[in-house]
Amino acid sequence: MKFKYSNLLIGLLLPLTYATADQASLIPPDAKAGECYAKVVLPAKYKTVEERVLIKEASEKITVVPAKYEWVNEKVEIAPTSIRFIAIPAKYKKVVESIEVKPATRVWKTSTKKNSAPVSKEILVAAKLKGVDLDSATPGSCYKEYFTSEKFKVVEEDIVVQKESQKIEIIPAKYEMVEKSIEVSPASKKTVEIPATYEYKEDKVLVEKAKTVWKKGANPAQKLSGATGEIMCLVKVPAKYKIIKKRVVKTPASIKVIDIPAVTKIIKIKKLVAKSEVKKTIIPAVHKKIEKRVLEHKSEFVWHKVGDKIEQGWKSTGHSICLIETPALSKKITKTVLDTPPSTKEVNIEATFKNIKIKKMISEAKEIKTPIEAEYKMVEKKIKVTDATQGWERILCQTNMNKEVILKIQTALNKKDYNPGKMDGVMGRDTRIALDKYQRDNSLATGGITYETLNALKIEL
Repeated sequence: MKFKYSNLLIGLLLPLTYATADQASLIPPDAKAGECYAKVVLPAKYKTVEERVLIKEASEKITVVPAKYEWVNEKVEIAPTSIRFIAIPAKYKKVVESIEVKPATRVWKTSTKKNSAPVSKEILVAAKLKGVDLDSATPGSCYKEYFTSEKFKVVEEDIVVQKESQKIEIIPAKYEMVEKSIEVSPASKKTVEIPATYEYKEDKVLVEKAKTVWKKGANPAQKLSGATGEIMCLVKVPAKYKIIKKRVVKTPASIKVIDIPAVTKIIKIKKLVAKSEVKKTIIPAVHKKIEKRVLEHKSEFVWHKVGDKIEQGWKSTGHSICLIETPALSKKITKTVLDTPPSTKEVNIEATFKNIKIKKMISEAKEIKTPIEAEYKMVEKKIKVTDATQGWERILCQTNMNKEVILKIQTALNKKDYNPGKMDGVMGRDTRIALDKYQRDNSLATGGITYETLNALKIEL
């Protein structure tokens, strides 16, 4: 059996002398007689690195500095500025005035006698049209005329003897005593610090990224030798995580502002209810009625100058027409007239003040924020350096795979806490699973019983 296996291996190696470069890559390198090789999965290589992980977020510490106050004297107005009016009465004086009760007249009358009849305008115009020069007539000139008498009527005329005026009456201002609320201490705010609250959260930290590895496929013909043959499967290995606890801010530090109401004091002050007023009363004018004689209807006359020769056909009225001049008639009356009108004088009344002690804020409350740095923790992580590959590795040959060797392998695995199943020297399912797990855990090539694995288990053949 041993002879046949060696001859088979030599038969495989002899064609290398004539093989091409592409064919040479398909067989193990530097193969020696009596050695067995198999294509196995060379695991990916990793290195352990430390990563800085946040376990406590940065926050703030808040310190409240209270407001500062001082007591001061303040001047408070208890009675406002007002105005008082003083009445200055009107002044009057007496004057004598000449009133024309009958105007001067220059009329044509029937004679020079006192109560002779007047001449109408129409007659004068008619006379003038007939050649009588009325414009150049002198008072006392007389004419014979036909006439109709003039008519007068007596009328009453309203004469103002005292003009309308005003009476001024001062109505004084009205006050009442009322209570007034004076702010002794102003409203303020009190700042109270509310500390931050924290909670612990579990954080899933990536220790080893997801990867893919080659796994051998089922090959019944090579179960005993442990070789993989050419049947390989690429399997995805999930990422590995580590759960760590870290403290995070649940609610940040803050401040609460409390309103402090103002402090007031009740005092009595004089309050203006009604302002001072000036009341003006109209004093009506004083009138006096007088009788006047006015012309109501003028006479119509036709006349000729006395002494002139009257033409035939003219009939005289039997009255003489004379130009009579009557002077105006006047009457003296005494009037009360306004000399200076009534007025008012303003007197300013100053405000009244009182000193009151009050609490005054000189600086507001403020907050001081002190930053608290975040806390970190170093966590070990595995990082892949090279990917898993397939390569040729020397394996235990079938001639050396006896019951004694397999029993040594089962014993070594058992010492390292890898359960190979029954210790019977048979490469059964449990032994293959234990061996594969040992190889993967120690980053050894998988897919066969390699000399690398035997050396790791300290097995000597």
